[in-house]
Amino acid sequence: MTIEFPAPTGPAADRAEVFVRYLEYFRETLLEKAAALPPAELRSSRLPSGWTPLELVKHLRHVERRWIEWGFQGRDVGDPWADRRDDRWYVGESETLAGLAAELRAQGAHTAAVATGTDLAAVGEPGERWEGADPATLERVLFHLLQEYARHVGHLDIVTELATGRQGE
Repeated sequence: MTIEFPAPTGPAADRAEVFVRYLEYFRETLLEKAAALPPAELRSSRLPSGWTPLELVKHLRHVERRWIEWGFQGRDVGDPWADRRDDRWYVGESETLAGLAAELRAQGAHTAAVATGTDLAAVGEPGERWEGADPATLERVLFHLLQEYARHVGHLDIVTELATGRQGE
C-alpha cells in the first residue's frame, strides 16, 4: 500500500489532519520497506547496535502507545516497555511482520482518532510517562512521534540498502 507523500502544498482541514497524514505516510513507508526485505533479513541485524527490522516495527508501535495512551491519555497500558527485554528491543519467535504490522496500524488508528478528536493545545494527563515534568500538549506529542518515525524510517533505509542494494529517498 503506497501512500503519496503529504506535500506541504496539499490542502488539509486543520493541523491535526496534517499530523495524521504524515504519521500514516511514515508508518506505511516503514511497513513497505520491511515487507520488501528478504525474510531472513527481518530477524537479523546488519548494524553494530544489533536491532532488527522486526524489532523496529514493534518498537514504533510501542512508541505510539507510550506517548498517546500511557502519556497523553494517562491510561494504564500494563507494561509500557513491552517492546524491550534485557535493555534492548525484543521480538518473540512467534511474532511476525504481518502481526506486528496489524498492531502498528491499529495503534495508528487510535492515534489518528485522538489527534482528530482532541484539541491540539490540550495538555496530557499527569503520570509516570512525564517523569516528574509537566505533561506536554497533544501537538508536542504528535510532533515528537513524527520525528521518531522520520528518524527510524531513515534507519531502515540504510538497512534496506545494505541488505538489498535498493536505495531509499
